[in-house]
Amino acid sequence: MHAGAPAAEELDREIEWRLAELAALIERFTAEDGMHATAVKGMSLIRASRPSEPLHTVYKPMVCLIAQGRKQVMLADEVVVYDPARYLVVTVDLPLVGQVLVASRERPYLCLALDLEPSDVGALLTEPRLPRPSAAPGGEREERGLFVSRTDLPLMDAALRLIRLLETPQDIPILAPLAVREIHYRLLMGEQGARLQRIALAGSQAQRIAKAISIVKSNYARPLRIEAIAREVHMSPSALHHQFKAVTAMSPLQYQKQLRLQEARRLMLGEVVDAATAGYRVGYESPSQFSREYSRLFGAPPSRDVARLRSMMGSKSAMG
Repeated sequence: MHAGAPAAEELDREIEWRLAELAALIERFTAEDGMHATAVKGMSLIRASRPSEPLHTVYKPMVCLIAQGRKQVMLADEVVVYDPARYLVVTVDLPLVGQVLVASRERPYLCLALDLEPSDVGALLTEPRLPRPSAAPGGEREERGLFVSRTDLPLMDAALRLIRLLETPQDIPILAPLAVREIHYRLLMGEQGARLQRIALAGSQAQRIAKAISIVKSNYARPLRIEAIAREVHMSPSALHHQFKAVTAMSPLQYQKQLRLQEARRLMLGEVVDAATAGYRVGYESPSQFSREYSRLFGAPPSRDVARLRSMMGSKSAMG
């Protein structure tokens, strides 16, 4: 270590101080539990005062920085845990099961989530003076569409610059894009930067898979046509199937099924439609098949699962 470089334990203390400030700011701008949109486009603040039930959600590309508490997400059968020491990056749309593990009224779970636009990251990659991220092993071999990485001081400073803008709303239109760009830069320069770089490079295999995922997501209620999708993303059907599973941990058909069932659940909860109508609207022709697959994913038939969720929501509302 050269003269003047801070010791590792000093860096840890610096990060702890930044985390304490980030937690205080998130608490300040979140009066109650839940996900809160902010005046900064793409930035949300999340607060939970108790551990949560597993929640099925489609995550879009984003970075999640926890200031306090711990959370896990499950992709198929794989579990990823993150906390103040490790941030989460999701690079493509993924159906995940999220669960807050550590939270209390005294020390709530507090998180800053920022959308990641691959096109914005790609624009940064065109900068001629941008240092190149170190190449990750595997070349064009596809990796999962999410990862955790160690939280470092430069990234924490960039996140604080962004959230502090909520204190001066008049500065947001000019300074927020600069702060977001810095976060993109810090992610690219981080230990997993090469993985983020690949998803943002035009014409890369990673971007072709991202496009295939977008096509499936946009047409989830229609019959799946692998050959047509493969042609559109300039891949063979077998290569598409293999690489799609490498990124999402599921086949295109399994991915579509997750989207269908999550949307059906949302319809029954939010629009108060019955199970048969919800199943039909998301693409199921057989009510029995819909009920069977719904039960397999959510652990109970549609009517019983929705009644349980409504009961939970009513209890939380009554508790204030």
